Amino acid sequence: MKRIFHFILFCCMTALSATAQEKKAFTLEDVIPGGENYFNLVPKSMPGLQWWGDVCVRTDVEAIQQIDLKNGKEKPLVTLEEVNAALSGNNLPYKPEYSIKPLRTLSGASLPWGDRKVILFSGKAGNEQVSENYMFCYDFGKKQITNMFRIPEQGAANYDFCKANGYLAYTAGDHLYIANQGETSKAVSPKKDNEKLHDIVYGQAVHRNEFGIYKGTFWSPKGTYLAFYRMDQSMVTDYPQVNTSTRIATLEPDKYPMAGMTSHQVTVGVYNVQSGKTVYLQAGDPTDRYFTNISWSPDEKNIYVIELNRDQNHAQLVRYNAETGAKEAVLYEETHPKYVEPQQPLLFLPWDSSKFLYQSQRDGFNHLYLFDTASEVTPVEKEAKAGGTYKESVKVTPLTQGDWLVQQVLGFNPAKKQVIIGSTEISPLQTNIFTVNVNDGKRTLIGKEDGMHYAQLSASGTYLIDNFNSFSVPREISLLPTNGKQGTVLLTATDPLIENYNLPEITLGTLKSADGKTDLYYRLIKPVNFDPNKKYPAIIYVYGGPHAQLIHNNRFYDARGWDLYMAQKGYVMLTVDSRGSDNRGLNFENCTFRHLGEEEMKDQVEGAKFLQSLPYVDADKIGVHGWSFGGFMTTNLMLTYPEIFKVGVAGGPVIDWHLYEVMYGERYMDSPQDNPEGYKNSNLREKAGNLKGRLQVIIGGTDPTCVPQHTYTFLRACIEAGTHPDLFIYPEDGHNMMGRDRVHLHEHITRYFEDYLK
Repeated sequence: MKRIFHFILFCCMTALSATAQEKKAFTLEDVIPGGENYFNLVPKSMPGLQWWGDVCVRTDVEAIQQIDLKNGKEKPLVTLEEVNAALSGNNLPYKPEYSIKPLRTLSGASLPWGDRKVILFSGKAGNEQVSENYMFCYDFGKKQITNMFRIPEQGAANYDFCKANGYLAYTAGDHLYIANQGETSKAVSPKKDNEKLHDIVYGQAVHRNEFGIYKGTFWSPKGTYLAFYRMDQSMVTDYPQVNTSTRIATLEPDKYPMAGMTSHQVTVGVYNVQSGKTVYLQAGDPTDRYFTNISWSPDEKNIYVIELNRDQNHAQLVRYNAETGAKEAVLYEETHPKYVEPQQPLLFLPWDSSKFLYQSQRDGFNHLYLFDTASEVTPVEKEAKAGGTYKESVKVTPLTQGDWLVQQVLGFNPAKKQVIIGSTEISPLQTNIFTVNVNDGKRTLIGKEDGMHYAQLSASGTYLIDNFNSFSVPREISLLPTNGKQGTVLLTATDPLIENYNLPEITLGTLKSADGKTDLYYRLIKPVNFDPNKKYPAIIYVYGGPHAQLIHNNRFYDARGWDLYMAQKGYVMLTVDSRGSDNRGLNFENCTFRHLGEEEMKDQVEGAKFLQSLPYVDADKIGVHGWSFGGFMTTNLMLTYPEIFKVGVAGGPVIDWHLYEVMYGERYMDSPQDNPEGYKNSNLREKAGNLKGRLQVIIGGTDPTCVPQHTYTFLRACIEAGTHPDLFIYPEDGHNMMGRDRVHLHEHITRYFEDYLK
């Protein structure tokens, strides 16, 4: 009897143990950013890592830690307690009008001077009625506050600190200010009475953040000057966005220049910090021109601007006199029958102020070219490998070459005469870090060949912080010497989602594009607990447009949490990076020029045919989902290939490229005046009568990117054609849903496919 009892007890314990070890199902709260459990299930990281010169530090809540390069051990450098003690003391540079509020964290602090024991951080002062922003400099050698910037303007943003002169530039409203130690900020931009909101904007990013533009102020190397953008939008039509959260809905117009319409005019000002005077670059008529990628010469005598015509097929690198604003020379010109797209400012060599690096796609892939301003040549127009022409007024030497592209320049190692880059040389699915010898172009890999590497370079260029992950490595953070030798691993993370939850099988492969010769990468996700004898519905998640790539050699091959969730729901999930997407070279991207949606759709159909060839996919149950350009693709696929795609969810879609903004729209489509046929063929209202399956359109109620008019006009066309799409709006949301709205969004998308595709 005892033996039987023990046997039964053993079986029960074994069953309990097996149950305890079974992996769980996950929810959207686990896998969607904004979900309650999302951040508990991503691989651990080390936020706040940065360089203090050549010293690695980590900013945290309670302290800033110094990290030993050899063994990775930490020791406190600055504590929150001592900073707050200095803020509450009597040795402030001046007595503020309101009491300074204690800091809650040092995680946002920075150490801009590698040779000074000073941190820069922000804080607040005030009472229940008044709140003011401050920036502070804390000397942790002297243990005192050495500088305070009072920022009295409400809504201050775009902070740009100059470590060379200790000044802070920032914007508030439409105006530009600078501050130094003391209580009074100074307006760089003139103010006028009864000035219409957003007509004239100073110090902010222009051209709707195209051409690599992400800021509007540019300090000179020694801090003598501040270059800034001035944007005149008075001639641009107001788009009537409506805020429905007020008792009576409020009109909040947005300056939105649509394709073919009048665009804003930009000029570049140069403010002299000492004299307080501003000159403007004498670039001529700014109408229908783009002023991009502003950079300074090391001696501050010149400003360089890459200027682009409205057609975006002719770029010029122009040099200006910083003191007078006079135009001095055109150093380089580049044309292309489709488009030229400058994305990066030039970079002068730290050891030779007569030479700089310039980035161009003229040979088909983005590469580095070394310009020697001391060696002038007679400009001669030459044929470029990728089509178009170029003309050089100084000696130019290609520094990198090949069927791969330079993605970023991290900086220089002056002692070794090297530039450190991130590139796709190993694979277009990866970013790897290399040193490049500027004298001979020789490259040396830093870190592992596998995966995606996100790096920060130390001041001397001798070390970098490498944050690395791949499909097989959740995360590894290391301090690596740039000589290619082994470094110190700071963190090796596991993936709690993989460890604790039952996840689907994810595979990577290639298929031929519709042209029959180009390899396209795809990511295939099989349902959780896959049964090869079953037939499953399938969904293609799509983007397909320029400057986006949905598949990388990183966690889950870049699959989003929703893709995993739908696989758990019993769907086969496919993503294909079609022609027109990023990191495969100029010809791969610009084959869609003047007819967006055509070649990309053909490639997505090849993906659908691949799905239909799989014995476990129900060929009659294929859906599609995408956002923004992917929303355009989703709608287009549903209307063009209704026999293939039965259910679609289109988020924030472009419907009619006439209604999209000038810079992006005209680059890839030309203007409506020059390409009427292309605009007509890509206008999805023309296909509204083709809708046969179930299509839901989801938008943000005040989307400033793909304005709501796209969707409203499409609905009207469908009404007139007798077709019946569905609509869901997120009031007051923009182009993307964030936080809890993001979880709700994916619940809503899931319900739609569950209701109509399964």
